[in-house]
Amino acid sequence: MSKVTYTEENIRSLDWKEHIRMRPGMYIGKLGDGSAPDDGIYILLKEVVDNSIDEYFMGHGKAIDITVDDGQVSIRDYGRGIPLGKVVDCVSKINTGGKYDSKAFKKSVGLNGVGTKAVNALSEYFLVQAVRDGKAKAAEFERGEITKDHKVKKSAEPNGTLVVFRPDQDIFRKYRFRLDYMENQLWNYAYLNAGLKININGKTLVSKNGLLDLLERKASNENLRYPIIHMKGDDIEIALSHGNHYGEQYHSFVNGQNTTQGGTHLNALREAIVKTIQEHFNKSYDRRDILSSIVAAVSIRIEEPVFESQTKTKLGSTDMGPDGPTIRTFVVNFVKENLDNYLHKNPDITKALEKRIKQSERERKEIAGIKKLANQRAKKANLHNKKLRDCRLHFSDSARKVEEEFRKATTLFITEGDSASGSITKARDVQTQAVFSLRGKPLNCYGLTKKVVYENEEFNLLQHALNIEDGLDELRYNRVVIATDADVDGMHIRLLLLTFFLQFFPDLVRNGHLFILDTPLFRVRDKQQTFYCYSEEEKQRAIQKLRGKPEITRFKGLGEISPGEFKDFIGEDIRLEPVILNEDTDIDDVLAYYMGKNTPSRQEFIIDNLRVEKDEVEKEKEDTETEVAAVEEEMANA
Repeated sequence: MSKVTYTEENIRSLDWKEHIRMRPGMYIGKLGDGSAPDDGIYILLKEVVDNSIDEYFMGHGKAIDITVDDGQVSIRDYGRGIPLGKVVDCVSKINTGGKYDSKAFKKSVGLNGVGTKAVNALSEYFLVQAVRDGKAKAAEFERGEITKDHKVKKSAEPNGTLVVFRPDQDIFRKYRFRLDYMENQLWNYAYLNAGLKININGKTLVSKNGLLDLLERKASNENLRYPIIHMKGDDIEIALSHGNHYGEQYHSFVNGQNTTQGGTHLNALREAIVKTIQEHFNKSYDRRDILSSIVAAVSIRIEEPVFESQTKTKLGSTDMGPDGPTIRTFVVNFVKENLDNYLHKNPDITKALEKRIKQSERERKEIAGIKKLANQRAKKANLHNKKLRDCRLHFSDSARKVEEEFRKATTLFITEGDSASGSITKARDVQTQAVFSLRGKPLNCYGLTKKVVYENEEFNLLQHALNIEDGLDELRYNRVVIATDADVDGMHIRLLLLTFFLQFFPDLVRNGHLFILDTPLFRVRDKQQTFYCYSEEEKQRAIQKLRGKPEITRFKGLGEISPGEFKDFIGEDIRLEPVILNEDTDIDDVLAYYMGKNTPSRQEFIIDNLRVEKDEVEKEKEDTETEVAAVEEEMANA
């Protein structure tokens, strides 16, 4: 056995650029290609916009202009602008920035002096320009290395800062910015900064009523049981109501930062709501019944917030500030006083709230009667050996000391039939990819209560496989991928599964965990080359590239794709389409349209599109025959 030396030569000192590029997950979370809302390219946007928001919060600049074009992002604010002599340092020297001066940025979000440096280091092109009092200073970089240090020059532009960046494709492979994700992210900034105008690609986002606007927009599709309760005080704002949906839905913020994983302030809010309602009605309502179907938003401002990671998605602070109360005490006291007063002054809303609590209580007790039996059935079905081919690493497996980025790669493929599940099982990465095999078509659960989840064997087993019975805290896989055939039956199964998740587990969709697997429709090859094509256009281009007579295969089902081929489609180059709930998506309307009774509007849609699909199939057949004949003619002439 050879000895491993350990000398001075083994000790390395990395500069700031090398460290960020070697360990990007420490600074921006997971990398990703932009198909998930928490992928790194959106964190890069956030890090730059955070600085502009801090300027607005301090009273400087009323608008932020953002342009996204072909993978490049430009952000221009109208704040004070970076001091010209420190422009280069602020984006290229670690732990450098104005936010260390707590007087200038007392309740800022960007306190670590890392944000724009990470953007700089992880971008193949980066430009920063500051304008102050008729003068401008700019600098350009590539992957953190300065390439052009422009001299200070006169400028007629208004004060402010411009940042342009293009993420490094060596790190963010095949990335693509999705405007719907970006708009959702930017809307939060608008809600938390009433009056601020955020312009993105010509669209203006602006809010007048803060969290009230946020909840009205995001919860309008939940058929709220009573008007939104809106409470606002110094350094705190809360809006809440109850809907008809399952689960709890929260939007939490600290100093303008969207804390998607909650933290101290959100825990305090949930505790405060439960305690206040129990005391107001003088009844020991179960915590679960009070919080069931709740939709709420909370925003607080604190000094020197402590987050559990650089991406600032979970608050770890316990105090409002060096001389202030604890966050728990602050939130509980505020809710107890303001919510209790509101309920006393609005008896109709109070009755509606209590009615919803009692309904949740009845549903919970009804389910309790069959829950034990359903759990026994799931255990007896030997879930982890028959229905589920599990992976070795689970998203919720905190006992394993692995990198966060690796844990977030865990995926569950939901397939139909033995052939498809067999191919994926043989081709998968056993460390991070699991397969759940459906038996037949799932039940159309639209309009049914959650009782059906326990009564229906397939739904019950799927719920147990994901471990989402009591929410997403113990979700076993970060990505849940529906992998069905690209035919009519496959599309139907996909719709039935989407209905199941949207009806009973909408948080899984809202939090960006649900995806559709995109697999190739065609294989085009000759003796030298093989192309896998995901569309008719790709197929046509592939035929033109071949030198020999093409062999064209139309994949009708996943089972027709061999495990060897499947490795390419579910590996690093996997194509996933995220299931996205836009701000104006009405879940009830969508489900009623697609999964309800045959409404006239849906009948018209089918009639209008049936002929089109038939014509396209015939045209596809004719085009393929024409293309093959053309290639054969070219070969003959050659």
